[in-house]
Amino acid sequence: MMPTILAVEDEPAILELLKINLLDAGYEVRSAADAETAQASLKEALPDLLLLDWMLPGQSGLAFAKQLRADARTRDLPIIMVTARSEESDRIAGLEAWVADYVTKPFSPRELKARIKAVLRRRAPEAAQEPLSAGSLTLDPSTHRITVDGKSVHLGPTEFRLLRFFLARPERVHSRAQLLDQVWGDHVYIEERTVDVHIRRLRLALQPFGQDRLIETVRGSGYRLTASG
Repeated sequence: MMPTILAVEDEPAILELLKINLLDAGYEVRSAADAETAQASLKEALPDLLLLDWMLPGQSGLAFAKQLRADARTRDLPIIMVTARSEESDRIAGLEAWVADYVTKPFSPRELKARIKAVLRRRAPEAAQEPLSAGSLTLDPSTHRITVDGKSVHLGPTEFRLLRFFLARPERVHSRAQLLDQVWGDHVYIEERTVDVHIRRLRLALQPFGQDRLIETVRGSGYRLTASG
């Protein structure tokens, strides 16, 4: 599953440029021309990152960013502000709205892609499309391959996403509810016991390679990936 970026830009030519470069970089792209349309898109599903133009018709991008930061559901959504406003006061205003980065127009597509990758690496490590590893196990998101000492491990799509999520956050304990939100999506309504089923499948797939103990059950709390497994 490729990282998803929601690009909010009211100038068609710039939006098309963004979409072409983001698709070329391997991202899934959704788009909106104003804050109202973007809000509707966010209600359907959260992207991995929001590219937000400052000067939008109706509600400004800055006001929209502040609104998202005030909502518990979107508080941690990474935002990169893209704007022609380059004064120091504008940058400060953007940073005070807790945007992750600030890119001024005209921008270099190469630089923008580098900034996106850096923000994703900090905020959602598994979305940065870089190899992740624990001991002799390696997961490469770009090729969708998992190996242990060079031998291929075959996982279903859900188990792959689970392992990628754990590898990006070693030693951190995650509740079943957190895993449902982060791996399945915050708009998927299934029982928490579903997590246990897929954890069991993941362990069974890793067992022939001696890696099943990587995923540890933390009684009363959830699961974590431990390098000492």
